[in-house]
Amino acid sequence: MFTWRTTTVVYEDSPYGARILAALFSALQGYNIRVMDSIALPVGVTDDYLDKVLYNLKETPTRVFIVHMHPDLAARVFYQATIAGMMSDGYIWIATSTIGSVVESLSADKIDHMQGVVTFRPYVQATGHIMNFTARFKSRFLLDNPGIHNVHNPSTQLLWAYDTAWALAKAVHIARMSSSTPWRMLLGAVLNTAFDGLSGRFGLVNGQLQLSTHEVINIVSKGARKVGFWMPESGILKSLETNSAKGLKQVLWPGHLAIAPKGWDVSSNRRPLRMVVPEKQGFNQFVEVTYSPATNSSTVRGYCIDIFDMVMKNLPYPVAYQYVPVSDSSRNYDNLLSLVHEKKADGMVGDTTITMRRMNVVSFTKPFTDTGLSMVVGVKKETDGGMWIFLQPLTTTLWITSLAFFCFTGFVVWVVEHRINPEFRGTPCQQFGTVFYFAFSTLVFSHKEKLESNLSRFMVIIWLFLVLILASSYTANLTSVLTVQRLQPTVTSVQDLLRNGDYVGYHNGSIVPYWLEKMGFRKEILLAYSTVEEYSDALRRGSGNGGVSAIFDEIPYLKAFLSKYCEGYTMIGPTYRLGGFAFAFPIGTPIVHDVSQAILSPAVQEEMERIEKKWFGDPGACQSKSNSIGSSSLGFSSFGGLFLVSGTVSGLVLLIQLAIFVYQEHGKLWDTSLHKWFQCLDFVVGAKDWRLPIFNGPRIRNDDSVNQPHEATTEASAMHDFTSEL
Repeated sequence: MFTWRTTTVVYEDSPYGARILAALFSALQGYNIRVMDSIALPVGVTDDYLDKVLYNLKETPTRVFIVHMHPDLAARVFYQATIAGMMSDGYIWIATSTIGSVVESLSADKIDHMQGVVTFRPYVQATGHIMNFTARFKSRFLLDNPGIHNVHNPSTQLLWAYDTAWALAKAVHIARMSSSTPWRMLLGAVLNTAFDGLSGRFGLVNGQLQLSTHEVINIVSKGARKVGFWMPESGILKSLETNSAKGLKQVLWPGHLAIAPKGWDVSSNRRPLRMVVPEKQGFNQFVEVTYSPATNSSTVRGYCIDIFDMVMKNLPYPVAYQYVPVSDSSRNYDNLLSLVHEKKADGMVGDTTITMRRMNVVSFTKPFTDTGLSMVVGVKKETDGGMWIFLQPLTTTLWITSLAFFCFTGFVVWVVEHRINPEFRGTPCQQFGTVFYFAFSTLVFSHKEKLESNLSRFMVIIWLFLVLILASSYTANLTSVLTVQRLQPTVTSVQDLLRNGDYVGYHNGSIVPYWLEKMGFRKEILLAYSTVEEYSDALRRGSGNGGVSAIFDEIPYLKAFLSKYCEGYTMIGPTYRLGGFAFAFPIGTPIVHDVSQAILSPAVQEEMERIEKKWFGDPGACQSKSNSIGSSSLGFSSFGGLFLVSGTVSGLVLLIQLAIFVYQEHGKLWDTSLHKWFQCLDFVVGAKDWRLPIFNGPRIRNDDSVNQPHEATTEASAMHDFTSEL
C-alpha cells in the first residue's frame, strides 16, 4: 500500500510510553521498515528543548514519524511541529490509539495543529444500547454541570470503564462475595467474566482486554473521518463488508495532499545531492574527469556515470544531484566512502566494489555490473598433433562407445541372419570374421552381404543413419583440426600458477590482493598495474621476463581490457563470486531502495546493455575471434540421442529374435542334460534352417554347388539323430 522504508519514533519518556517499543520495533521490522531513531520526550519537556529535537529531525531525510504519548504532550509536539514547518507537504505523522480515542474531546485549536495526522482507535459499533447510553450520559452530565453546554459523546475509554464496572459487579454476584472473601477470589472471578458490553464483547486474556477491530481515522478540518478498519486476521480494509477491498480510503496528508508522500526527502535544505566520483589513472572507460582551464570547471563522463544518470531518470520522482570529483582517490576508494559515511557527501558514483567491510560503513544499491573475479592470460598457437592427430576429433569416451556399438550391431545382425542367410555361415572363425567385417564395413558403406530378415534390415537402416552423422561430424572436425589455426591459453588453471610460483598481476587499488592471498598466492609475487596498457605489456613479457603469467581482476575490468586487446589474450578459469559494482549512500538513506528497484527494472536493464556496448563494444566480437581456444573434440553428449535410439532398436531386435527361436525350438530346450545342452548350442550356431527355400535352391555359391546335396544329407541325418535322442 505504501512504500515507506524508514521511520522515526517519538514517544513519551515514561513507563507508558516505553511499554510498546519492543513490540512496535518488531512489527516494523517484519515489514522491512527501519527505525532510524527513537526520541524520548519527558512529560514536562520545555518548548526550547522540543524545538531543538524537531529541528534535528527536520535535518534528517526521514519524513515518517510515529507518535506515542498522552494527548496533552502530543498536542504540544504537533503545535511546535507546525511552527517548525513539519506539518506541511511531504511529512507523514502517525499517532497511536491514545490520540485517536480522544479526538472528539480535543479543543478546536489542538485539532488545527493536527491536520493530516493518521491515527486509529478501537471500533465500537453504534448500537441501540450505545445511543441510549449516550443520551442518558449527556442528560446526567448537564444536570450535574449546568454551566457546560457543549458535551462530547462518551469516549471509548469511558465505555471501557463502564463495562469494567459491570464486570466487577457480575464477578461479585457470581462469586457471592462478602467482606471476608479473599481478594484473590474476586480477581479470579473478574478475569473469568465475559459478556456483551457497550464497547463490544468484554473478556480478559492475561489481564488485558481483547480488541478485535480498530478503525483508522484521518484528522481533517474540525474532527476526524474514518478511512478504514484494521483486524488482526484481515489486515487493513476499506470497510467491514464481506468483500471489502484492502487498503484505505482517500487520506488527506499534512499540507492537504491527496497523494501519499514518498516518506523521505533527498535533502532537507533542497540542495542537489553531492555525489563524489574518483579521479582514475587508468580504466577511464568507467569514470573520466576532465578539467577546462577556460571555464574552471570539470566534466565527468564514463560507463558508471551514464548508468547512474539513466537510473536517476527512471526514478518515480525527480532528484537533483551534482558530481564532485575527488583527486588522488583512485588508489583507495575507502577514503571516498568515509566521506559518505561522515555525511560530508551524499553518495558515491564509480566502479565501487561491494565488500562486507564497506557494507558496515555505507549502504549499497543493487550491483549494476557482472559480479565475479577471474583471470586473463596470453594465448599461444597450438602445436602439431603428430601421428595420432586423427584421434583428436573424438573424445576417448566417444571412441570407446562407437567401438562397442559396432561390435554389438554386428553381433545382433549375426544372431538374426546366420540361420537363414548363407552369407553369415561357415566355420566359427569365418563367422566371427564376417560379423566384424560387416559391422565395420558399414563405416564406409562397403558391406556386400545381403540381408534376408526384415528385422536386421530395419536395425541396419537405423545404424547406418547414426554412422552417417558420426562420420560426417568426424570428417568436418578433422578438417578443422588440420586446417584452422588454433590457440591455447598459456595457463589453464590457478593450480598451475601456484605450483610454478609464477608472478601474477592485479588492479592497483582494488580488493583483489586480499582474495589472491586467500587463494594461496604469496604477497611477494603479486604485482600491481593501473592501466590496460600495463596489463598488456606485463602479459607479453611473461613471468620470467619481469612480467606476469596472469592478471587477476574483476570481470568488468577484464572486459574493458579485452575490448582493446582482444587478440592474443583470453579470460579463463573459474569465476569467484564478488559483490560487483554499486552506488553508495549513507546508511539508512531511503533512496537506496528506490535506486535498487530502478536498476532491476527491465527497461533499465535493456538500457544498461546499450551503455555497455557503447563503452566496451560488442562482447561477442572478441569471443568470435577466440572461439577456437579450448578443446575441439566431439564428446559423447553430442551423439547420446542417436546411440540411445540405435541401441534400443538393436536390443528389441535381439529380444524378438530370441523369442522367435524359443518358440520354434521350445521342444528341444526342456532337456536338462549338460551333454544335450552342448549339442543344442552346437546346433544353434551351426545348423541351417532347411525349411527356408534359400537352402534348397540349385546354386548358392560357386564353390559349394558340388557339395550341397551331401552337406544337406549329412546335416539332415545329424538333425534326425539329435531329435531322436531328445
